[in-house]
Amino acid sequence: MFVGGGDGPDVGQPGGERRDTAGPETGSPDIGRPRILPYSWIIGQDDARTALELSFIEPRIGGVLISGQRGTAKSTVARSFNLMTTGNLPVTLPINATDDRIVGTLDVPALLEGRWAERESLLEEAGSRKVLYVDEVNLLDDHIVNLLLDVVSTGQLVVAHAATERRVEVSFQLVGTMNPEEGSLRPQLLDRFGLLVEMVTETDIDVRALILERVLEFDQVCRTGPTKAYRLALRADRRRKDQLKGARVMITDGAVVLPDAVRVQCARVAAAIGAVGHRGDVTLARAALAFAARRGADVATAEDIRAVARFVLPHRRGAISRGGSATWSEADDATVSKALGDDG
Repeated sequence: MFVGGGDGPDVGQPGGERRDTAGPETGSPDIGRPRILPYSWIIGQDDARTALELSFIEPRIGGVLISGQRGTAKSTVARSFNLMTTGNLPVTLPINATDDRIVGTLDVPALLEGRWAERESLLEEAGSRKVLYVDEVNLLDDHIVNLLLDVVSTGQLVVAHAATERRVEVSFQLVGTMNPEEGSLRPQLLDRFGLLVEMVTETDIDVRALILERVLEFDQVCRTGPTKAYRLALRADRRRKDQLKGARVMITDGAVVLPDAVRVQCARVAAAIGAVGHRGDVTLARAALAFAARRGADVATAEDIRAVARFVLPHRRGAISRGGSATWSEADDATVSKALGDDG
């Protein structure tokens, strides 16, 4: 369970106010109030945390979709992770955003002054900051989904005003959150998320009590300013960021190897689960390499495949396009084990 609210303002921030807490490089706290809970204060939910870290280590994985009930802190973990790794909250696409805000529009005040100028679009801003966050992504209008699909698939944004048109190269990680009780996500967009994670309500009383303790402690920080424990949390965030950056360098430098036998296992596992197309095979290999780098290894193994399959493959089955579930089960774990050649 992640501490924080998945719907509405972030926990400990009345009215959803967002204030500076760390610089983009040093991560050292300033005298203002925090914008969001430190990443190291997040409790449990290892799957969501792992998926976000893998997508950071290997951006070609293609982003993360976090699905869960309301109040499970889906948005908090996504924003907290982005703040830790970049020093900024992510560029956010509101579900009520207009086309002009998404793809760009003319700067009317500048035009009235006789100057030609354009307002930067949300997608261009996301390209500059490398992440686009979409809360309640399953509630986006179809034409907005089509815009996203076009940009994600082509890497280009077409900005047209009157008789002018320009093409902008944009590339960003797509991070989305949704409550499946409020509707499903179009299969075409679902397939564009490299990893899928399900978040559930914590049922262990001791863990719930610890979550409450962290929430109240963060409330106190928001009221009175940084405490010793809060500053220690920021230091822990900096250490984790450095570890993840080191793993990312390993991937960028080609320092992690995918042996031929493991490559074949990726294809075998994807086929056994029933993945449609080949994107699942490719993403499975990239995620396995990232998982190996995350643990500091220079060779990906079958165990890395086993660790990431439940994030990569559940939303790629043919049944999804027919309204099937993207839930991962113990039977799926058994299928993966059999495909990997485990005895029994």
